[in-house]
Amino acid sequence: MMRIIKILKSKSGQGFPLAIAITLALIMIFAGISEYFRLMIVAQGVRDTLQSSVTSTVVENYADVYHGTREGYSGGYQPSAEDFQESLNYGDVYKKLENVLGLSYNSSVYEKRTSNDQLQFKVYGLDVDISNAPLASGDNQNQRFEIDSMIILEVPVSFGGELLPNMKIRVKTSAGYTPKF
Repeated sequence: MMRIIKILKSKSGQGFPLAIAITLALIMIFAGISEYFRLMIVAQGVRDTLQSSVTSTVVENYADVYHGTREGYSGGYQPSAEDFQESLNYGDVYKKLENVLGLSYNSSVYEKRTSNDQLQFKVYGLDVDISNAPLASGDNQNQRFEIDSMIILEVPVSFGGELLPNMKIRVKTSAGYTPKF
């Protein structure tokens, strides 16, 4: 450590290559951290939009929710003759994602591109699972009308050129309806 300090204090010019190396290392670290934050911001934006779309689908199903307040549950059912029939609306989550994020459909994936046609990210493989609360049975008091969704997000990594593979993650969200009263 003392040797490095002695080189840096020296006026002979030996510290110049070390100063350049330190500067380049700091630039590389800063670029890596910036890329990490860019990837996390894109993933958070897609997750928030997916959550909003799923919540909107839950709200759209509100009209068909049988209010079993006395029994303490809720589920998507419509009365029919002497019984109830399950009534579920899956909504169009892709359409909502497309509108909010500005996606375009291209060969079985939805993708977002920049103005100079560079890929920012793509989403595909949407899976929406609706769990309908059963009609009153006494032992299912904690069940509720719930929608779980999962989509695959793929974002190209711009740090290091083509050396690093695309970030590919599953984004999961959940929303449910529980009556207040």
